Amino acid sequence: MGTRSMIAIQNPYSKDVRAVYCHWDGYLEHNGSLLQKHYSASPKVNNLIALGDLSSLRPEIGEKHAFSQFEVPKDEQEAFKAATENMCTFYGRDRGETGQEFKVFPTLKKAQDYFEGSWCEYLYVFKYKKSDDYQSGEWHFKKIGGRWKKLAPALAKLKAEDCA
Repeated sequence: MGTRSMIAIQNPYSKDVRAVYCHWDGYLEHNGSLLQKHYSASPKVNNLIALGDLSSLRPEIGEKHAFSQFEVPKDEQEAFKAATENMCTFYGRDRGETGQEFKVFPTLKKAQDYFEGSWCEYLYVFKYKKSDDYQSGEWHFKKIGGRWKKLAPALAKLKAEDCA
């Protein structure tokens, strides 16, 4: 069973929020750690969200590939796994599904309300540190029913070997 999460970015001017669903490994030690380590610059966060809902988050956005190892011939499965192990898997890009685009919410509160009524267990939001700096920002998160926290200090409390 997946630990579902919602991954979002908030525009510093309009305050709208663009968000995607991620089915697998939404807990801090995996998706939280990957977001902090590999998606700490806004261009990469924007590129991630632009591709829509994910099956799995990985260190690299990657390129279009088969959705699963079971969609390639058996004798090519090991090579496929090796080639794609660090690539995200998207429902739209990699499986061709429609209706998996990012959602836009006018405010963080509206995104949070949607999250609280969803099956997701974690909500991650990338917020810019300054409204005139479109490069740097920081991740915040909340568990369903919980309070907002900064991601970096929460990850610092975890054992490094437990994190992706």
